Amino acid sequence: MNRAWLLSLACIATAAALSIPQRAEACGGTFCDTGPNAMPVPQTGENILFVLGDGYTEAHIQIQYDPTTTAAKFAWVVPLLAVPEFSVGSQTLFDNTLAATVPAYGFNYNFDSCGLDDSGGFVTGAGGDGGGSTGGEDSAGETDSGGPSVVFQQTVGAFEITVLQGGTAEEVMTWLGDNGYQQDPAAEPILGEYLAENYMFAAFKLTNDADIGEIHPITLRFTNDEACVPLRLTRIAAQDDMEVRTFFLAPSRVVPQNYKHVLVNPLKLDWPGYASNYKDIITQAVDAFGADGKAFVTEYAGTSSIVSPSGVFSETWNAAAFNGLPAVNVIDSLSTQGLVYCDGFNGCTFLHPLLEGLLASYLPVPDGLTPEEFYDCLSCYEGMIDQNAWGDGSGFATAMNERIVVPGEHAAQLLQEFPTLTRMYTTISPAEMTEDPFFWANPDLPEVNLTNSVATRRVLCNGDAVWTLPDGREVYVAGDGPWPDFGDAMPYEEEVAQTPEQGAPILLVDNRATIKTQLETYNCDLGWPFDKCGGSDDAVGAEGGSGQDPPGYDQGCGCNGTGSSPVAVLIGLCVWPLLRRRRR
Repeated sequence: MNRAWLLSLACIATAAALSIPQRAEACGGTFCDTGPNAMPVPQTGENILFVLGDGYTEAHIQIQYDPTTTAAKFAWVVPLLAVPEFSVGSQTLFDNTLAATVPAYGFNYNFDSCGLDDSGGFVTGAGGDGGGSTGGEDSAGETDSGGPSVVFQQTVGAFEITVLQGGTAEEVMTWLGDNGYQQDPAAEPILGEYLAENYMFAAFKLTNDADIGEIHPITLRFTNDEACVPLRLTRIAAQDDMEVRTFFLAPSRVVPQNYKHVLVNPLKLDWPGYASNYKDIITQAVDAFGADGKAFVTEYAGTSSIVSPSGVFSETWNAAAFNGLPAVNVIDSLSTQGLVYCDGFNGCTFLHPLLEGLLASYLPVPDGLTPEEFYDCLSCYEGMIDQNAWGDGSGFATAMNERIVVPGEHAAQLLQEFPTLTRMYTTISPAEMTEDPFFWANPDLPEVNLTNSVATRRVLCNGDAVWTLPDGREVYVAGDGPWPDFGDAMPYEEEVAQTPEQGAPILLVDNRATIKTQLETYNCDLGWPFDKCGGSDDAVGAEGGSGQDPPGYDQGCGCNGTGSSPVAVLIGLCVWPLLRRRRR
């Protein structure tokens, strides 16, 4: 196995194999995000979406890759306890789910009336930032005695899948090497751990005639209703504080079963920087006392209707239309079905992420032409079309049905059938990857939505600012400067809890009172709020205020310029006229 792909090793289980008794297990995939990125929650890396149905679990794994990787070297391995049904997944489902649920942090500007021009508006940083077997033929056989047995083989879309059972870790490594899978020696002892727990291994690689551009999601369907992320095997190539994100379609909100759940203290986020320190704060929160490095935060839990159905599936898609269709008419037919748009000037835009890869196989661009030139005018280059590659169109029709139409229809059905979508996130280091996290649905928990977290940044007449966070807490920032760090006494985590299958979270750590006290102390040291703290010019000046009369200062407003806090000035300049108008 290529080291880069060890990050995406997944396990799917259907019987109790770990230390927790009487638990049906479904381990399914891990994924990592990389940074740095201008967004607080970057979206690169592998992703997995679980579907928790009635008596079954689907794991939809989005396989991303290094574009410099050659198709011949693309391979990955999934440990599992039962042979699932394999099928092609929907790339657009992942794309739309990621886009819809990405956390976004922004703020509105408000300027107090101080004889200056006012301006405002929302300022936001980009958010942090997606049944049944189809196609192929099944076969099974056994290897020589003493090695792993081949218990299942199938071609699914662009992948050849082989399931191995038994043997030693060394023998599994040998089989993988003999069959064209790159390996990492560090994998052998961890493969041994899974073999000791009676796991099998599904080995995936691209078919001989497939290219990197044809890589698509894979769906694994099991007869159980639990999900798990296998982190033990991931630790081979993981770095410290590796990012892990999980998505769930289910009847209700999904929470960790054997890991803790953390609420992050929003005061620790860098609001002026659009939460650019998001990952660092999450890391500190999940590493805090009580969470101990094994915890998740919820980024979104609510209606699945937030995911746009656009491009997931359309009734106009008709793969059969390409059977017997002359190659020169392919783009016209795709355009009629809403899968491609050509304007005659800028080339063609493909409206499904897998379509261009399929065309590259069945309708390849002739040497000397660009894709824009060729696909925008097939009739212009009819004599250069590779008729052997296209044939009678049946190959393209089959591939389109298997990789675009059927997965899209299934994805659209899932979004209709399951009312709740959950997105969770954590960071974790190799030393903490000693237990695979399991998840379950809890119908008694509230919704969570961080996709539009908007604070208010109120700039005062003296140039200082008061921020009001979405939860109503206020933070005074002298000189409208950088976000304060509040010191070591301010916790990163607001709450650490165990989340049961029913009922409210069981609190293990509750820092709300501490956070409230720390914030009140910080604000009051700067004289905010004035009616409770009665600040002074000296205190403001010590924290970066000017200590001078602010712009628009007017003795007639009731402020005397000596011993008055910036808030007193604000009241004189801005609030008094409002009160006067009310008297009218």
